[in-house]
Amino acid sequence: MTRTVSDARNRLLGTASRLFYAEGLHSVGVDRILAEAKVTRATMYRHFAGKEDLVLAYLAEADRATRDNVEAGVAAAATDEDAVRAVAKGIAGHIRSEGFRGCAFLNAVAEYADPTHPVHVAVLAHRQWFLDTVTELLARVGDAPAELDGRHFVMLRDGAMAAGCLSDPGPIGDTLLEAVERIIKARTSV
Repeated sequence: MTRTVSDARNRLLGTASRLFYAEGLHSVGVDRILAEAKVTRATMYRHFAGKEDLVLAYLAEADRATRDNVEAGVAAAATDEDAVRAVAKGIAGHIRSEGFRGCAFLNAVAEYADPTHPVHVAVLAHRQWFLDTVTELLARVGDAPAELDGRHFVMLRDGAMAAGCLSDPGPIGDTLLEAVERIIKARTSV
């Protein structure tokens, strides 16, 4: 029985994640998610208190996927500079992926503007982790303080994510990689 419930939860979360990312959080109703996931309302409520909990689970999965991608890229890097490049390459690859619709977190925060709302809080926590991570990586490259370069990296990422769903993602990814390379070069030539 546990396996069936787990499969149903996975279908529910997978369907919700696909629909939320493609169409938006508020525009996708619970009834549609249940129908496409082929689960009952009772099954949903066994796993999630409501739609908001499903949205939070979707963001938690997106956060986990981002962290896993960053960790894998950094672990495979031969140098600190290559670790920073790996993070940028991961972002560029995401922008160029099929069905790219921007940043799941920026999309979510646009729909949940109240800074005290749990969805907004989850987005801010993810963004703080990302800023801390890239700042720490950049601090290993050169001797200059890395806080400003970390904020620049995050702004480049945000801009690339927005531009990547509005225009041809290929050049956007290339521009992101070039800009990050300039940050690395500036840090190593100080």
